[in-house]
Amino acid sequence: MMSGYLSKMEEQGFEELILIHESSCGLKAAIAIHSTVLGPALGGTRMWFYGSEAEAIDDLMHLARGMSYKSAAAELPVGGGKGVIIGDPNKDKCRELFQSYGHCVNKLNGRFYTGKDMGLDEDDLTCMHEVTDYVIGGESIGSPSPFTAYGVWKGIRACAEEVYGSPSLEGKIVAVQGVGSVGELLCQHLAEEGASLVISDLDQGRVEEIKAKLGAKAVSPDDIYSQDCDIFSPCAAGGVVNEQTLPLLKCDIIAGAANNVYKTEGMAKALQERGILYAPDYVINAGGLIFVEMRRQGSTDDEMIKKEVARIEERLKKLFQRAREEQLLPGVVADIIAEERLQLR
Repeated sequence: MMSGYLSKMEEQGFEELILIHESSCGLKAAIAIHSTVLGPALGGTRMWFYGSEAEAIDDLMHLARGMSYKSAAAELPVGGGKGVIIGDPNKDKCRELFQSYGHCVNKLNGRFYTGKDMGLDEDDLTCMHEVTDYVIGGESIGSPSPFTAYGVWKGIRACAEEVYGSPSLEGKIVAVQGVGSVGELLCQHLAEEGASLVISDLDQGRVEEIKAKLGAKAVSPDDIYSQDCDIFSPCAAGGVVNEQTLPLLKCDIIAGAANNVYKTEGMAKALQERGILYAPDYVINAGGLIFVEMRRQGSTDDEMIKKEVARIEERLKKLFQRAREEQLLPGVVADIIAEERLQLR
């Protein structure tokens, strides 16, 4: 199996893939460092009960590589990495497990900084932080959600200028899929600018709350795709643009906080053929990462961080211009820009 992964590492430019086992606490984990060309690898650690070890490592490598591209596209002085702990986050957690994982992070001597991802909470990070300084997160730095939402809002304005000739969102209809911590804050920015909102979420309580607060139109999760709107903004799960949903879309722009919005690479071309502009996910949703990295560097000035996040708008405008001039898909241009910075081209 490892020979296959060594080939994959070579093909995708990975530096390290570390497998971890500690029988005393039942720790089975892995850390992937994709690139440290621009700086130490930065990426969260998730805990999940994968169907197989191969599935866990494939997910890990996909996520680590994505972090490199995201950091590079955001012009940050960090590379990309990721960690996974194989286990059930509802059953298998213990202090010893997270301390053991923290010791493994510490042995990398700052080549990899990690934080909270799916399946982990603040208490888990605290256990890791007892044995390593290379953990970022917790109440001391605050939530990245407001900065992610702010960056997505700025990115949507860049999309509007590309499609409509003006960044103004006043009077535009925006369908927001998912109104969690990021989606709700995005809705507030959009409403303040005069956009009309259509919202959906699996949590009906949150939907009703935002509907009452912002005057949004609420629809079922299945109906959000077929709404007549200017902008579709996915802010929940990935893979939502697929063969089933593509024919339902009635929008000019897709731009949101979700990762891996389209199911397969072929969807990007299909969107262009339907006249829909797609904002590459890891470019538009990088606000939270920018916040975390600036906190890691010691910044406590939220206004300064917001100014850096606001650069997402200009970054996307230049990306769309290059896509037009070179007759390439925006996602392809985003990859080229990231790979140029990562010295993969």
